[in-house]
Amino acid sequence: MSPMPSSHVHRWRRWMAGAAIAVAVTVPAFAHHGWTWAEDGNSELTGVVVAARLGNPHGELTLDVGGAKWLVEVGQPWRNENAGLKDEMLAKGVTLTVSGHRHADPKKKVFKAERVVIGGRKFDLYPDRD
Repeated sequence: MSPMPSSHVHRWRRWMAGAAIAVAVTVPAFAHHGWTWAEDGNSELTGVVVAARLGNPHGELTLDVGGAKWLVEVGQPWRNENAGLKDEMLAKGVTLTVSGHRHADPKKKVFKAERVVIGGRKFDLYPDRD
């Protein structure tokens, strides 16, 4: 077999580098944003916000639920906005209820919120999920 001409080698290396970068960027996003880590069944948690980190890729609340600290994923900023949920509504000290999915590992106090209820007002973060 004869060696490839130099221009073909450089083109092939650039293509391989581009493919490797695409895979490296896509795989962590897929793994992070999926629902595969969560239980299938819906659950509810009611607690008090003790900390909030809002923004991309999604917001995270720390809730005190009967003395246990839970990490609750809420929506991306655009999703919260579409639901009518404003950042100031998720301030420290606010009592709220989230419905969604607990982590499949019962030892992990992690929850993915589909809906948030504050003062009787419901915010549907994922209206397409039942």
